Amino acid sequence: MFDYLVIGCGLAGMTTSRVLAEKGMKVLIVDKRNHIGGNIYDYYNEAEILIHKYGPHIFHTNNKRVWEFLSEFTEWREYQHKVLSYVNGMLVPMPVNLDTINMLYSTSYNSLTINEFFNNVKENVEEINNSKDVIVSQVGEELYKLFFEGYTKKQWDLYPYELGKEVTSRVPTRSNRDPRYFTDKYQGMPKYGYTKMAENIINHENIKVMLNTTYKEIKEEVKYSKVIFTGCIDEFFEEKHGELPYRSLNFIEETHDMEYYQTVGVVNYPNDYDYTRITEYKYLTGQKNDKTTIMKEISKADGEPYYPIPKPENKKLYSIYRNEADKLENVYFLGRLGTYSYMNMDAVIYQALQFCDSILE
Repeated sequence: MFDYLVIGCGLAGMTTSRVLAEKGMKVLIVDKRNHIGGNIYDYYNEAEILIHKYGPHIFHTNNKRVWEFLSEFTEWREYQHKVLSYVNGMLVPMPVNLDTINMLYSTSYNSLTINEFFNNVKENVEEINNSKDVIVSQVGEELYKLFFEGYTKKQWDLYPYELGKEVTSRVPTRSNRDPRYFTDKYQGMPKYGYTKMAENIINHENIKVMLNTTYKEIKEEVKYSKVIFTGCIDEFFEEKHGELPYRSLNFIEETHDMEYYQTVGVVNYPNDYDYTRITEYKYLTGQKNDKTTIMKEISKADGEPYYPIPKPENKKLYSIYRNEADKLENVYFLGRLGTYSYMNMDAVIYQALQFCDSILE
């Protein structure tokens, strides 16, 4: 008899399982994939380079509690993520900063004068309703088209004005030369990889794991008191109100016989090529190897669900499922897919920790 049946061995499922296990609860984690860790799963490829199977995951947070929770299960490799964007035939820093502007426009602004530029180009948007409004209110129409319009269309198959404002509210602009993509207080990569960290999280005598198994297959076969569901909420209800749309990704992995392929971990391609970005994993992991592996990402509509699409009509459909979920006893929904939310890793973990707080009071 298990106290909790946890569906999904990603960050939400692993976090709740560990906290509950430490409180004496018996937990069974079930995942339909053949590995633990969900989308943070990493592994060594044939060239012995550690890569992320589901695209780059760079950990960053300002939440001390989340950082301390993960730090129980991993040491950290110090890593400050840098991104370049290929526009107008140049590789320029992203997010847009002082150097980006000076490179694009052959200007010589400094940190004291750059705001003159932004004040001249940004548009007065009375009400921020969508992602385009967020961007043009900060950097104006021209930079919007250079950096965001094409990238967003490739990523979501929607233009920024069709998407909720939360999609681009995570992308800042800077009036200094700081090239880091994130400025959070806590940043780093698990020293021995995400999969090793995941192994440590679920390594507890009160936690059992079953892979290659779906909720449908297991729900009548074992005894349990409560369910924590971190898969797609519409899937739980057999999509009876309709299917919630997600964006998926196709990854093209290439290993090259050279030490490095590019000068930073990630290069964005907002306007050229089919792919949105290229990740070179050796920058993220700090590995030494004569070869290097890159991964190109092409967004698509079908496949593994990665990103809930934040459009008003999708949120409305989710709210119908949410209302159904609220009527259930002893069934809880967490994580990106379970709450149809576009969340960073730290937000997923914090949501799980807060959930445990609420049920353990």
